[in-house]
Amino acid sequence: MRYLRYVKISQRVSDALRAGTPVVALESTIVAHGMPFPANLETALELEAEVERAGAVPATLAVIGGVPTIGLSEDELNELATGSEVLKLSRRDLAWAVAQRKTGATTVAATMMLAHRARIEVFATGGIGGVHRGANLSYDVSADLTELARTAVTVVCAGPKAILDLSATLEYLETLGVPVVGYQTNELPAFYSRTSGLPLVLRADRPDEVASFMTSRTELGIEGGVLVVNPIPQASEIPYAKMSPVIDQALRDAEAQSITGKALTPFLLDRLRMLTSGVSLTANIALVKNNARLAAEIAVARQKAGARHR
Repeated sequence: MRYLRYVKISQRVSDALRAGTPVVALESTIVAHGMPFPANLETALELEAEVERAGAVPATLAVIGGVPTIGLSEDELNELATGSEVLKLSRRDLAWAVAQRKTGATTVAATMMLAHRARIEVFATGGIGGVHRGANLSYDVSADLTELARTAVTVVCAGPKAILDLSATLEYLETLGVPVVGYQTNELPAFYSRTSGLPLVLRADRPDEVASFMTSRTELGIEGGVLVVNPIPQASEIPYAKMSPVIDQALRDAEAQSITGKALTPFLLDRLRMLTSGVSLTANIALVKNNARLAAEIAVARQKAGARHR
């Protein structure tokens, strides 16, 4: 076990970082707020296994009793999966949870912050937050986007969550200077769906191409992260034309119940699960496992590239 200031790193992750073994960060909001029990706990363990099979060490992150923790034990994962008062932590909330000695699951933004603190370069998640529909009135834009602009971590996802305004999210990322790299695709994936109709400028077809891009950015002194968008496996896809009206219904339900802010995304994910009779949950599990595998492959390629240059 090793401690940075305010941060605990598990012995396994600490040993891997010291040895130069590839490490992949995994967020915990999917465990506490993204899926029902026991699918949330089972998925968390499966994600770690996917990372291991691809040759890297998994490091799931959360705040446990006020301690930011990198590399959760199975008992700590179970606490997040079953707890009824687990906070949802982004950049603005992280220090508050520490000060108040609370337990909280980290979003993309908070996970990036802690991963970067521990010098973990690659992070896998399901989908990032972004510009919400109607943001011209609500100003509801996820802190995930600004975190990507400031924190040098490569994030592998299946695109922005499909409940968002995908076009506005892509445009905002461009404004912030965040590169969006399509993995074996020329289109922005739409989370449950492989395509959105929104073209991408950058494409990589192999993990080593992403690793090389990361190296070039470091050598050029370019700040911020890289977003790698990895389409959901074809066998698990829900076509966008089929999913779009279901999302519209879930959004109407949220509006009718005046659900906003941090509660909105968990509500919508649960509502989509109900409206699709569980199909959206199955798709979510498939895509996040796919992302964990790719993130590990990128981390391995990055480590090999670094070894060649030493």
